Amino acid sequence: MSDAESLTARAQRAAQIAREPEHYKVCEGCESIVVLDAATCPNCHGYRFDTDPARVVEQAEILG
Repeated sequence: MSDAESLTARAQRAAQIAREPEHYKVCEGCESIVVLDAATCPNCHGYRFDTDPARVVEQAEILG
């Protein structure tokens, strides 16, 4: 996958998350976006999350 394809895929994923923020949460350890069902962050193994949909959309826009 080229860099341009990777960035396009990332932007598409961020847009999907922003459309349905109630299905996601933001890790307070590393600021990754994870599915709501996750007990720990797969990236940093943190367990504190922000479930506010506005925060999820904000983070998706930053990461996208």
